[in-house]
Amino acid sequence: MEGVLVSGTARTVATGDCARCLEPLTLDLEVGFQELFTYPAADGDDGADDDSAISEAAGDVHLLDGDLLDLEPVLRDAVVLALPLAPLCREDCPGLCAECGARLADAGPGHGHGDGTDPRWAALRVLAAPDPQDQQEDPDAGSGRGSDRQEG
Repeated sequence: MEGVLVSGTARTVATGDCARCLEPLTLDLEVGFQELFTYPAADGDDGADDDSAISEAAGDVHLLDGDLLDLEPVLRDAVVLALPLAPLCREDCPGLCAECGARLADAGPGHGHGDGTDPRWAALRVLAAPDPQDQQEDPDAGSGRGSDRQEG
């Protein structure tokens, strides 16, 4: 009585890039949808309630245009909601190397770059390394063992 209820299934192919390795990929999608297309209110019809006027203003209501239905917004919404947030070329895609940008699936398991430390942190390595002169003078100085000094 209120309009036409449309139910259907759409099949489409989406193309994009893998979120990890940036290789092109295609996804076969099948989405279902159901939407109510309402009849437009007749001129002078006071039977329209406030809720339908609010939803129509918000764009939630789809109106019939004569005998035609505009399925584009309904299909677009259904397909966009079915798309994965981060599409992957395969479930175990290793992605790209953080150092050189090489695709890790092509580079193989032996791919590496030195000791793996970031060169921007190399100056801190000097602070963390023990000073060899301190160890030769008093090997027990930092441990609190074997100290003959008395405080007083």
